[in-house]
Amino acid sequence: MTTSPSQPTKRIAAIDLGTNSFHAVLVDIYPDGSFRTVNKLKEMVSLAEKGMEDRLSRQAMDRGLEALKRIKFLCDSHNVEQILAYATSAIREAKNGGDFIKEAGDEIGIRIRAISGKMEAEMIGLAIKHSVVIEDEMVLMIDIGGGSVEFIIGNREDFVYYNSLKLGVARMAAAFVDSDPIEVDTIKKLKNHYSNSLTEVIELAKQHGVKTIIGSSGTMENIAEMIAGRNDITAARTLNELTFKKDSFIDFYHEFIKLDRKGRLKEKNLEEKRVDIINPGMVLLKFLVDDCLIENIKISEGALREGMIINYINNKKEELHLDLVVNFENPRQRSVYELLRKCNWTKNHSKHVAGFAMQIFDVFKKEMDLNEQDRELLEYASLMHDIGYYISYRKHHKHALYLIKYSDLLGFNEDEINIMANVARYHRKSTPHKRHKPYKKLSKKLRRRVKKLSAILRLADGLDRSHYQNVKKLEINNTSDKINLLISTHSDPELEIWGALRKTDLLEKMTGKQVEIFQIETKEEVI
Repeated sequence: MTTSPSQPTKRIAAIDLGTNSFHAVLVDIYPDGSFRTVNKLKEMVSLAEKGMEDRLSRQAMDRGLEALKRIKFLCDSHNVEQILAYATSAIREAKNGGDFIKEAGDEIGIRIRAISGKMEAEMIGLAIKHSVVIEDEMVLMIDIGGGSVEFIIGNREDFVYYNSLKLGVARMAAAFVDSDPIEVDTIKKLKNHYSNSLTEVIELAKQHGVKTIIGSSGTMENIAEMIAGRNDITAARTLNELTFKKDSFIDFYHEFIKLDRKGRLKEKNLEEKRVDIINPGMVLLKFLVDDCLIENIKISEGALREGMIINYINNKKEELHLDLVVNFENPRQRSVYELLRKCNWTKNHSKHVAGFAMQIFDVFKKEMDLNEQDRELLEYASLMHDIGYYISYRKHHKHALYLIKYSDLLGFNEDEINIMANVARYHRKSTPHKRHKPYKKLSKKLRRRVKKLSAILRLADGLDRSHYQNVKKLEINNTSDKINLLISTHSDPELEIWGALRKTDLLEKMTGKQVEIFQIETKEEVI
């Protein structure tokens, strides 16, 4: 049995066998109940290329089997110990879906389970709650697939509704769309169909004051990518937590819905294999925004396959001897602490530095034009600033930047991840400079925030230069022309004073004030 938090307990794969595509994710499960992605594979299979008929065509079944062979090869090459494979709308509804499931088991060795729409919706809801920040306010979660759409209404505490309805984009395109570009009359027919099918969803959404839609999976992600590209929203590495206002979507909708196939193909962020089925998804989202009076749309990269993994961990925690010690409700806090544990973090030092950083931040918040979001990001950057030791002491500040940027921290958008990564990177050695590529890539606004927060972290880290928490108390006297730090220590303060004074340069530059340090007991100036 593995006991080290940095060593995985088990490697599994989760395969979502959807109508349009098969998605596989390979993950390592850790002793604290967290999981980390090892590899992913997405195979477009188009099981409903002629619409949602009562049987899968032989060609569609063969495409599905070939995709599963490639997924199985990937699993075997990564020594996956268990494969979870769940079939959704197209397979569970087809009269020969059982034949496909049998062939997959006999020929490939993958045991497929056809799950109910209700179960699919519940697991998608679990995945979304795991991946993005959801507060007390009720939200509408939607997963627009090819055959079905899952609707979940809930908040961080509970789901008040979850169900799967046969409104998927491939199904709707086959049933309603027979012109290119889509005709106004077709849009009206689609909206009427949605209105008749979604009476309960709309009623509950209004009853619970829903103002935000959180979308997951391909159609919603593709819509978000196109909107991000048009509005200069950072989304190069992750779409998770990407948020846009209803007006941004509506403006995009009115332009996009008029395009013919050739025009849609010119949209650089639209997947080519969605070009003929994306419009029903656009109309559905517009219908929900209008009828539910939605104000914000957010994206979750967590979907069914992540829900499958969470469900597996919850059911197998005793068998796998998992100790869910970092099972925080907030995905931001949870994912940060999961990364800290995996990197064998210097807990006492990092928490001590974070405490000083918060104290310094609170003094200079107004003067440096900072806000509560900056405070939260600074705290997390302070906790993670030394995780680069996991790779090596040498250049550990640069290793920290890499680990934070590429560890799939959940609950944060890409800008927030970049801020934390760069702030952690600049806790030592040189200050932020545009000759450094990761910093140079940031917008001017983000670079300014990184400078301010780095100035605070550098000083906070210097105050624990020994890593033994020698400074037991810090008082800050911020005057019009000086910053006086009054420290009380357990033993001789020379190393902490030396460490702090070496890192005051950026704070002095940002505030235009000189930093001086005094030892509280004697009030003797030490600069």
